[in-house]
Amino acid sequence: MRTNDMNDVVLTANVLLEHEVGLHARPSVKLTKLAKTFSAAVEVSPGPDGPWVDAKSIVKVMATRAPKGTILHFRASGETAQAALDALVKLVEDDFETGTGDTD
Repeated sequence: MRTNDMNDVVLTANVLLEHEVGLHARPSVKLTKLAKTFSAAVEVSPGPDGPWVDAKSIVKVMATRAPKGTILHFRASGETAQAALDALVKLVEDDFETGTGDTD
């Protein structure tokens, strides 16, 4: 946990990406759709030092090209930061399974 320039608390979390083809189109869509449900500012990175991208932007998330075996790093700030991190980590841990049976 750290603070940013605006004195907001920034929470962090990380999770191993085990999806067979990494963070490609469908997992990226699921991740960004979930991130958008929270008011918190949420960023994701394929490395602990960045580059950090807006987790609510499908184009930016897909551009990370994170392969299977990558540790995804998340950081979030705002009222719903902890809930956002918990939900995103669970989504990745559950291999992007959202109850639809569509994981590719």
